[in-house]
Amino acid sequence: MNLNPAWEYVADNVMGGVSNGGMRQETYQSRKAAILYGNLSLDNNGGFIQIASDLNSDGTAFDASMWTGLELDVSGNSDRYDIRLRTDQLTKPWESFRTEFTATPDWQTLRIPFGTFTSHKTEAIFDPTQLRRIGILAIGRKFHAEVAVAGVRLYRI
Repeated sequence: MNLNPAWEYVADNVMGGVSNGGMRQETYQSRKAAILYGNLSLDNNGGFIQIASDLNSDGTAFDASMWTGLELDVSGNSDRYDIRLRTDQLTKPWESFRTEFTATPDWQTLRIPFGTFTSHKTEAIFDPTQLRRIGILAIGRKFHAEVAVAGVRLYRI
C-alpha cells in the first residue's frame, strides 16, 4: 500500500538546540524525493533534525495490522539515520519505536518488519492498530545529514 507522506521538518531548536537544516522536495539522483538535509550540533542539548508525517491527515491512528512492515526507497550520504514510529500508545514526545538504517549513495529499497522496531523510553509494545506517525531522523552526533526518501509503503508477506 503506497503512502503519500505530507512531510514536515522539525529540528532540535524546539527544545533549545542549535542544529539547522530543512526539507525540500526535488529530483534526487533521477527520482522525485523528500530530502532531509542539515548540520547537526550537540550544543544546548541538541542533536536532531527530522522529517515526519502523520499517516492520517487528521492525526488519528491508522490500523496497519494487515501489513508486515514498512518499505522505503532511500538514498543519501552513506550515514546512519533513524526511522521512528509513533502510536497512540505513546504520550511523551521522547517515546518512540525505532530502528536505524544507512542511506547509501545508490537508491535502495528497505523492507523493515514492524517486529524489528524497538521500544524507546516506554514500556509499551508496538501495536500496529495504533500507528499514527512516521519520522526519518538524523540524530545523536555532529555531522552533515543528507537523506532522500522517494517512496514509503506498507507491505505484507
